[in-house]
Amino acid sequence: MTAPARPRKLAKVPFVELAGGRLQGVVSSGSDIGRVYVSSVAAGAYAFACSTNNNRPCGGARGSFCNHIRALINEAVLQYGAERVAGYLKVETADGEPSAQTIEACMSGTRPSQGDTKDAAPVFSRFLRHLAYLELEPSSAPLPEMQWFPPTRTVA
Repeated sequence: MTAPARPRKLAKVPFVELAGGRLQGVVSSGSDIGRVYVSSVAAGAYAFACSTNNNRPCGGARGSFCNHIRALINEAVLQYGAERVAGYLKVETADGEPSAQTIEACMSGTRPSQGDTKDAAPVFSRFLRHLAYLELEPSSAPLPEMQWFPPTRTVA
C-alpha cells in the first residue's frame, strides 16, 4: 500500500482506487446523506460512468463529467499524487507538474464518451468490504482473509 500523497477528508469521497484500467470510487451525494454514487473514468479513452448505489444513472453525467467525477479526480490526486493519476489514466498534460484541474481539462478536451455502469457493483462491493474493517475491534491478531500474505521472517 502506498502512503497517501496528502491527507484527505473521507466524507465526500470515502473510497478511491486506481484499478481495472480505471480511476474509480464511491462519492457521497451532496443532497441525500443515504445516497452514494459509484463513479469511474477509463484510462486512455476517458469513458466515464456515474450511477447511484442502486444503479440509477447520475443526472449530471450527460455528455461531460459530473461533479461526482470531478470530486473523484480531486481526491485521487490527494491520495496518489497528480503524476501517478495522470500516468495511470494516460493523460498527457502540458509543461509543468499536473494537477487535478489540468488532468480533468485534458480528459474533457478529448470529448470522453459515457461508459457502461456494469462495473459499479464490484467497486461498491469492495467499498463495503473496506467499511467492514472499520467495525473490527483493534487487535494485533491476524485476519483470516489476509492469511494469503507470506509470513514475515524474524531476525534473531
